[in-house]
Amino acid sequence: MSLFNSVASTEAIDTSTQAGQSKQKLQEDLNQFLNLLVAQLQNQDPLEPLDANEFTAQLVQFASVEQQIQQNANLEQLLTVNQNAQAASMVNYLGTVVEVTGAEFQMLNNQAVMTYTLPKDVKENTITIQDASGKTVFTAQGSKDAGLHRIGWDGIQNDGTQAPDGPYKLHVSAKDADGNLVDVAQTVFGYVTSTGIKDGNVTITMGEIETDMTNIISVERPVVVSKDTSTE
Repeated sequence: MSLFNSVASTEAIDTSTQAGQSKQKLQEDLNQFLNLLVAQLQNQDPLEPLDANEFTAQLVQFASVEQQIQQNANLEQLLTVNQNAQAASMVNYLGTVVEVTGAEFQMLNNQAVMTYTLPKDVKENTITIQDASGKTVFTAQGSKDAGLHRIGWDGIQNDGTQAPDGPYKLHVSAKDADGNLVDVAQTVFGYVTSTGIKDGNVTITMGEIETDMTNIISVERPVVVSKDTSTE
């Protein structure tokens, strides 16, 4: 049995976190150091003993690293608590319509709304919509004026048929007088169907489209129109 394992805590290390992995590596390194130190002490020359200050300084370095790892572990725990709190608050987004930055959108009930913003007037502007396979299903000429522009698509494709509900992508190809592409800011609107945490980030899902919550620009409740079926 190794020297370190005989004196170390038997508490299991959670290696699923970065701090846990660092702590495990530190234990392995410290174990090797202690075993090497014992071997050196056992085989030292009595007339020239080892300098205690040297290995004491190394032990202090190990202790310092351990403290840093513990601080990182505490920060990771705080981050996890914060993410869980954010995820819990995201439940309030369920059933709402959000506007998010991006080009991918989910068409629902043959309706889709997007926006794009031109930083300046352009010479030409072509709008295309592609399906999930990358096939272009709709093409139109966009505005050439600088500013915010809103697009509403009813799912009617170039061939006149109705596109099915599902994920699509908007492309705005705007060019200036010299034929250079102009950077275009785009947003899409979507109905939030679920929320969660992915790769440490809180996300929302709109049908088959997933995005980070930091991309949300606005939130609104869908307007419900009820018919008055009463008769006089």
